[in-house]
Amino acid sequence: MPSLTLPQSPRYVTAPPTGEILDYANLAIIDMTKARTAEGRAVLAVEVRDALLTHGFFYVVNHGYTQPQTERIFDIADVPLSGVNDEEKRVYAGNINRHISNVSHPQALRPFIPEVDAFIRHNHFNILEPLLKLVALTLELPEDTLSNMHSFDGSNISYFMTSCVHFHNLTLYNSFTRSEEDELKTKNVWLKGHKDTGSLTLLWSQPVAALQILTKDGWRWIRHIENALIVNTGDSLEFLTGGYIKGTIHRVVQPPADQRGYARLSVIYFCTPDEEIKLIPLTESPVLQRVGIERQCEDSQAPTAKEWRVARTRAYGQGQLRKSKEENIEEEICHGLVVKHYN
Repeated sequence: MPSLTLPQSPRYVTAPPTGEILDYANLAIIDMTKARTAEGRAVLAVEVRDALLTHGFFYVVNHGYTQPQTERIFDIADVPLSGVNDEEKRVYAGNINRHISNVSHPQALRPFIPEVDAFIRHNHFNILEPLLKLVALTLELPEDTLSNMHSFDGSNISYFMTSCVHFHNLTLYNSFTRSEEDELKTKNVWLKGHKDTGSLTLLWSQPVAALQILTKDGWRWIRHIENALIVNTGDSLEFLTGGYIKGTIHRVVQPPADQRGYARLSVIYFCTPDEEIKLIPLTESPVLQRVGIERQCEDSQAPTAKEWRVARTRAYGQGQLRKSKEENIEEEICHGLVVKHYN
């Protein structure tokens, strides 16, 4: 009989909540317990629609993981980042495979692979798929329309980098403190304002305040909620909905003064459509037929999910961004389309 004892891991110590008064975005909180019935999903679909059209960011609670389970995931997430030396990380830099168990991993991480795999599957089947069904309902489409376009066994990558680890769409990322010189160069912006490439992004909330979204009133901070997920929309969903649901512009900035001595550990599940999906509007949606469709290009010229992912990835950091006619915006061309970066 297999052992039920979990392997021990070092305890990841999170930062205390900031005591600074920040201008937070007022985001909706989606309670996933309501998704268990058709009636509850109908109610949630309205809440999700309003959240998507207001900010494109919202919280998810009651997602199926308890607070101790979530803390355990952050403990494990820190293992390959803090418990593996740079030399060993480089050995695994080329590990790319769609399933976590099909490649080798650093020695320190190996005892935890079954838990990471279970966590990945939980994100996909118990959180992502129900959310995609709710988005489909907001478009007045059959529930499975979008979830069928985001299969678990589609093309996925797994690889290690010095401060970032990827497994089957799951990314573990650790942001460390920076020098005053670097802060001055970037004006305290760690990651410029941008839209994600995929459809939905699931970010497990952590206490270091650094994430901001661009609202009609300017940049607003994202508040940490214990054991909650932060969900945002990306390019692919904007393509598929003909601009009805916008990808949300967000950035990462220097944390408040009372949190600057702490690393910021992120656990993220990125959702992208299957590689062969053509990113054209779902014209069969009665909602899109009523509100109208804004195409970024002709359907015949639209990229597939793979083409868009590859174009965005290859372009990142590879050249000079050109200044836009719009203030504080820079541009680059990906697959013949303009991608904006917000300073």
